[in-house]
Amino acid sequence: MKRKKIYIAYTGGTIGMKQSSRGYVPVAGYLTETVKNNAEFTREEMPLFDIHEYCPLIDSSDMSPHHWQQIADDIKSKYDQYDGFVVLHGTDTMAYTASALSFMFENLTKPVIVTGSQIPLSQLRSDGQVNLLNAMYLAANYPIAEVSLFFNNQLFRGNRATKAHADGFNAFASPNLSPLAQSGINIQLIEGKLSPYVEQSLQVTPIKSQKIAILYLYPGISVDMVKSVITEDVKGLILLSFGVGNAPQQPEFLEILKSATDKGTVIVNLTQCIQGQVNMGGYATGNALLNCGVLSGYDMTLEACLTKLHYLFSQNLELETVRHLMQDNMRGELTR
Repeated sequence: MKRKKIYIAYTGGTIGMKQSSRGYVPVAGYLTETVKNNAEFTREEMPLFDIHEYCPLIDSSDMSPHHWQQIADDIKSKYDQYDGFVVLHGTDTMAYTASALSFMFENLTKPVIVTGSQIPLSQLRSDGQVNLLNAMYLAANYPIAEVSLFFNNQLFRGNRATKAHADGFNAFASPNLSPLAQSGINIQLIEGKLSPYVEQSLQVTPIKSQKIAILYLYPGISVDMVKSVITEDVKGLILLSFGVGNAPQQPEFLEILKSATDKGTVIVNLTQCIQGQVNMGGYATGNALLNCGVLSGYDMTLEACLTKLHYLFSQNLELETVRHLMQDNMRGELTR
């Protein structure tokens, strides 16, 4: 059987760093050399691969919609030459990039797996080798045609993943959807569906930075603080509320939200809870938000909600279309 071929885009991140007097720093060429000289990656069971290192390498804390576009365009330009794609990325904003790519790609018929590591390949006990090996193996042999995120033996839907642990190997979780696949002694498909190859042209929807704000509610939050966040130029606001979508009932607070939605700001209500979803009809406090024109974000992650707003606003759609699509399950990002 002909060996599959995988394209690896190394955007930056811990996996390819080396120790210096200033701490871990990216070193151009190090990751490519290390992987190509490691016999595990060249075993017959493994796919063939090419590695492209971005120049300059991007610290994931510096990631922006511009970089999401760069990654998407890179994959599109190589799409017909490879059977699958692995994006190596820093963990801090990995879930944002995986979410963004999931919305940007239309007619995706090949796997795109985002991964990285908590410890560099250059260090003892690095988790980078097993993460990259598994991502490559899954991309070649278990083609799930969507954007996913692999970490610590679990393959998550990209727009369902969130960083859950700052310094553990179990850095990512998918609180509201089971993993697509689990890598143990055997590979076990859970939510993932293997996709037969279909000859279809990949489309990339352009994405640009949009004026989106995030308001995290807390007991005693002042009206002045709310006003400072919801300014007139904000196109989208993510409201991180209590429990199933509850918020303070002060008339002035609700008036600010109502005024903003009346002027065209899209406000999406997400729960601060790790698991579960928004239900604004459950309590009077949530129903008041509904009456202000606030939309339910259901069980979307913050990362999915933010990148979805960027994606929709980038298309210059009618306001009502954006409002409708924010509550539509476009890429498996929410449960209704």
